[in-house]
Amino acid sequence: MRPDDLAATIALAARIHPDYPEDDDIFRERLALAPEGCFVLTNARGIHGYLISHPWAGHLSPRLNCLLGRLPARPDSWYLHDLALDETVRGQGRAKDAIALAEKAARAACLPVLSLTATGPARAFWLRQGFKPEKISEAEKAVLASYDPEASFLSRPVSGRE
Repeated sequence: MRPDDLAATIALAARIHPDYPEDDDIFRERLALAPEGCFVLTNARGIHGYLISHPWAGHLSPRLNCLLGRLPARPDSWYLHDLALDETVRGQGRAKDAIALAEKAARAACLPVLSLTATGPARAFWLRQGFKPEKISEAEKAVLASYDPEASFLSRPVSGRE
């Protein structure tokens, strides 16, 4: 992902995730903080998907639509902030490709775990990808509620293969 991809990425996010809106500044900040974890899926007709991910620490997810300010000084996981695919490219293995890109970034940063906040509608997908629910604190319950009542914090080890 490059800065000139942001307008199309933000438009795609608004279309795919109308129930989970985020300000444009969220996308700009994540790309500025961790460009090595931000990717777009493109073809001649434009952007059809994206992955936004970055180093993270602990079991307290970023709230929905909340700027980070900075990345943690001592990250212990690679956080998948958002993975979105247009319906025209779903079912083609693109989500697995995106997860592999996140794993590659995590390995490069020497981080052994992928983590994410799964919204209620996406939870089953992430469980099929090998992610497991984490035990969460009361503070994390409040963060998850900023997404939806069924959101959960999931993680899985980074695979050892490229």
